[in-house]
Amino acid sequence: MLETEWTLETLNKGYQQGYMTGLAGKGRSECQFENDVLIAAWEAGWDDGAAQYTRSLEDRTRTSIRSA
Repeated sequence: MLETEWTLETLNKGYQQGYMTGLAGKGRSECQFENDVLIAAWEAGWDDGAAQYTRSLEDRTRTSIRSA
């Protein structure tokens, strides 16, 4: 997605798209933005989503081990 300007709405959208991408376990290369500010918002969302994804995997692993 080519954006030459940004607004609070586009920053939020970029963050949310990054978050959902990270939460789905996908990589950083999925970012479609070209504007540096929007890329930064997307990456912040991705970082948070990827961290949540990792925590959920760890929780599932712990639960599986306890059940065994």
